[in-house]
Amino acid sequence: MHLPRRKFAREESKKLCFHGVKEYTHLLVTYLGKVSTTSMQFLSGCTEKPVIELWKKHTLAREDVFPSNALLEIRPFQVWLHHLDHKGEATVHMDTFQVARIAYCTADHNVSPNIFAWVYREINDDLSYQMDCHAVQCESKLEAKKLAHAMMEAFKKTFHSMKSDGRIHRSSSSEEASQELESDDG
Repeated sequence: MHLPRRKFAREESKKLCFHGVKEYTHLLVTYLGKVSTTSMQFLSGCTEKPVIELWKKHTLAREDVFPSNALLEIRPFQVWLHHLDHKGEATVHMDTFQVARIAYCTADHNVSPNIFAWVYREINDDLSYQMDCHAVQCESKLEAKKLAHAMMEAFKKTFHSMKSDGRIHRSSSSEEASQELESDDG
């Protein structure tokens, strides 16, 4: 299947609207990559070590020649990472992340305030799983914070949908998680 190539303008990447209602966040970013993490404690600072590793690889490779190499879309139940070529056109390659498998996200990193990172539970062919930390560099700290806020909103929608579908049951831990999401500012 051949997908049409498309160049994304910076103005277009800020947000897409459908009949005046914002459907999802859509930003041009620099994808720094992913690294496996062994941490199972998803608390403040848990992405710092993986992000430092990715940042070092990025700066050593001097990939700043093509600053925006991806388009990140945060939708209600999925996150799409479209990879762009050096002309800023979408390639056929796109990574899809299920919001329900995202364990943690943050836009608070010491190495750079412009980095947004998330920990994703990847399921392997043998049904085991691994936790991967993915990171993107945004143009500004504000854009990174907007992505964190959009991810929080997507997680809330996913959580409430799963709860109403009966896929998760009401318990003290799920109630606490819902309250944390509502009070977290990314």
